[in-house]
Amino acid sequence: MHPLQTAPLNALRAAEAVARLGSLRAAGAELGVSPGAVSQQVARAESALGRPLFDRRPGGLRPAEGTEEIFLHLREGFSRLTAAVELTRRYRAHILTISVAPIFAARWLIWRLPEFTRAHPEIKVRLDSALQLVDPNAGDVDFAIRIGPGGYQGLTVEHLLDQRVIPVCSADWAAKLKSPADLAHVPIIRDARAMFAWDVWLGPEGLSHRILGEGPEFNEASLGLDSAMAGEGVLLAFETLCHDALERGQVVAPFPRYHPTGLSYWLVSARDRSLSLPQRRFRSWLKEALASSGMGT
Repeated sequence: MHPLQTAPLNALRAAEAVARLGSLRAAGAELGVSPGAVSQQVARAESALGRPLFDRRPGGLRPAEGTEEIFLHLREGFSRLTAAVELTRRYRAHILTISVAPIFAARWLIWRLPEFTRAHPEIKVRLDSALQLVDPNAGDVDFAIRIGPGGYQGLTVEHLLDQRVIPVCSADWAAKLKSPADLAHVPIIRDARAMFAWDVWLGPEGLSHRILGEGPEFNEASLGLDSAMAGEGVLLAFETLCHDALERGQVVAPFPRYHPTGLSYWLVSARDRSLSLPQRRFRSWLKEALASSGMGT
């Protein structure tokens, strides 16, 4: 068995602190524990090493004869461990972990991250693309981008943009649509997991979802957009999903009117933790990128 597997590092750390500082009280103050706790740790270190490290005298503990080299190595060892931890913290300070829904990541954010990297090459962005919500107060997530009504308790929350929706389809289907009522005569692509219904768009147009017919159904909005690109029908798409496809002409909006769903995108971070410089830079860049896209307005 390797010696480090049985070495009580906390006990050795306490012993090194006593030898360096000269007293149990001073060592306890540095380690944030009581002098009695330090004394117990010293005894544990001596037991593990099988020899006394200190002479007990009326004036306190003094390093025992022949322990000079032991304490020298302990001091150097803990100094190197501290340096390693600090290096890790400095490296971690330049990595941003962003928790974001897969569709927002794949359809919008990933295409713009190279702009951020070019502007801030010293910052590495790691995307945690997952459907489940995460708690930035725990773990290593710096930001979460959430879609919902807001009101997230115990977190720092900032509004990014309102979620809006619009019907999209291929140019061939768009040519057959002269008014919103014509949606009754075309295939309707449905997203089974959508957070909104067709009525959020049809209602302001004076219509109801009851006019709509059948069509392909998918359990992911991204597949629904691909289906619309392939000419399978009309999809009610949220803006961040279809924005780039509309810009590229991969789909068209037969009725170029967005309507809000009542939900929004939120930038969420830990409640009691000030933003690091990389976080502030990413936050500023993200808001500028969203504003320049014209989405949500």
